[in-house]
Amino acid sequence: MAIEIQLGGDHKDLGGGFVVSRLLPSARRRSVGPFVFFDHFGPATERPGLNHDVRPHPHIGLATVTYLFEGAMMHRDSLGNAQRIEPGAINWMTAGRGIVHSERKPDDLRDRSYLNHGLQLWVALPRDHEEDEPSFSHTPATAIPESRVGDAQVRVLVGEAFGARSPVQPAAPTLYLDIQLPDGGTLELPPLAPEMAAYPVQGGVTVNGQSIEPGAMAVLEPGQPVRLSGVGATRVVVVGGEPLDGPRYIWWNFVSSRRERILQASADWEAQRMGAVPDDPEFIPLPPTRFAPPEPIS
Repeated sequence: MAIEIQLGGDHKDLGGGFVVSRLLPSARRRSVGPFVFFDHFGPATERPGLNHDVRPHPHIGLATVTYLFEGAMMHRDSLGNAQRIEPGAINWMTAGRGIVHSERKPDDLRDRSYLNHGLQLWVALPRDHEEDEPSFSHTPATAIPESRVGDAQVRVLVGEAFGARSPVQPAAPTLYLDIQLPDGGTLELPPLAPEMAAYPVQGGVTVNGQSIEPGAMAVLEPGQPVRLSGVGATRVVVVGGEPLDGPRYIWWNFVSSRRERILQASADWEAQRMGAVPDDPEFIPLPPTRFAPPEPIS
């Protein structure tokens, strides 16, 4: 068997009918490599008058990784960065000891209809880097290496694969690939990382002949090469990397190896001590149900 486990998505309405499918964390598998959060949103039609803006909110102990297939977003953060996010680019925001950011509809699109479709992932920072200075890095689509590998078109978003290396600089070994396959096309995927998972964004995929269920993520058996085959025009992402260097607590927008650090971040946000996005007085308040998890994830 090439697939260790399949994880179904948990559908979440983030407000205003903006629904995402959340694959990680799952009760059956909390992380894959350093990835502790995996949200797939869209394709969703944005129309004039719809407000799916994500107001300013905080993060600690993680890096957010935003990747669009269609549409656009406007990122702003408490460091003063303002970056339009468009398809094919990688936007890597290291929260470290704390950052605040928003993701809103670009002003020039507010009176237009368009599709928004993409992924937002979180990577838990290594314990030695959890309190690093926050930072933001935008890598344009033209800087992402892309090549033909057999029948597949492969973009190396983060990490190294098939002789190509992404310019994105993660804090720990991390793998993130965007793979397109034609109907019946195949890709021989070696074990590029100790932990790996495949998620079909479009179309269907088989792994050594075993189908990935619609809307599911397939965690691959470690150390084994696999053959990915497309069923229809297919787009699949592969994520992975080194396992976490210890358990993590995850609550709301915070990730940490220390319970007391999340409690501190909660108090800091409630008191508005974590900074602000310039010229944006709005913010998402702390959830009314406070942090009290029984165990960290591992």
